[in-house]
Amino acid sequence: MSIAHYSALSADTPVKTSADESGIANNPLDMNNSTSLQNEFITLMVAQIQNQDPLNPLDGTEYVSQLAQFSQVQSMENMSGMMQNSMVLMDNMQVLSTAGLVGQTVYVDSNEFGLGEGIQNGKIELEHASNQVTLVVQDAYGQKTEVPLGAHGKGDVDFSIDPEKLGLKPGEYTLSVKVQDGQANPNILLAGTVEQVRIPSNGGAALVNIAGVGSVPFYSITQFGA
Repeated sequence: MSIAHYSALSADTPVKTSADESGIANNPLDMNNSTSLQNEFITLMVAQIQNQDPLNPLDGTEYVSQLAQFSQVQSMENMSGMMQNSMVLMDNMQVLSTAGLVGQTVYVDSNEFGLGEGIQNGKIELEHASNQVTLVVQDAYGQKTEVPLGAHGKGDVDFSIDPEKLGLKPGEYTLSVKVQDGQANPNILLAGTVEQVRIPSNGGAALVNIAGVGSVPFYSITQFGA
C-alpha cells in the first residue's frame, strides 16, 4: 500500500486507502461486520499516523481505546454465533427425543378428552387429604356423571373412566373434581399413548398427538411412562 506524503499541495487531497480500492467502503454488509470495521479503522489509523504533522503529533491513546472496543464487539459476535449454534443443536436433540415417544404412555395436564370405546385413565393430584373425592364427567351437552373415588390422603389418586360401565357415549368430555369443603380444586392429569409427533413448519415446539387427549405441545407433558 502506498501512502502519499504530507505536503502543502496534497493537504486538501483525500488519502486513498486499500479499503477504497477493494470496494469495502461501498459494501454496506461489510461495513456492518465488526472485522471489516476493525480492518478499516486500522488502515485509516496507519494512514493518519503516516501523514500526521510532525510538529503536532496525534494522541494514540484514543486509537488504542477504540481498537479495544472493536475487539470487544467482535468477541460478542462470536459468542452470539456460538449461542445460535447451541440452540439449533438443542432443537435437534429435542426433535429426536420427542420422536422416540411414539407408542409410549405419557401424562398431560388437561381436563378435556375425547372418549371412544376405550378406557380413559388419569390421576388427580391432591394437595390435602379429603374425606371424599368425586370425579365429575360432563359431556358436551352439560350432562354430568359422578364417579365416587372414596377418601384419600395427600398425593396422587388414580382413576379410570370406563364408558361401557358408566353408560357414556363417544364424544368430547370435561372433567372436574369434588373434594372436601374449603379445599381448592386439585389438578387433573390425563394419560394416553403417543400416536404421532409433528414438527411445525413455521418453527415452535413439537406437537404430540395423544390418544384420547388430542394434539398438545411437547412441553405440556408432565410425566413419561405409566
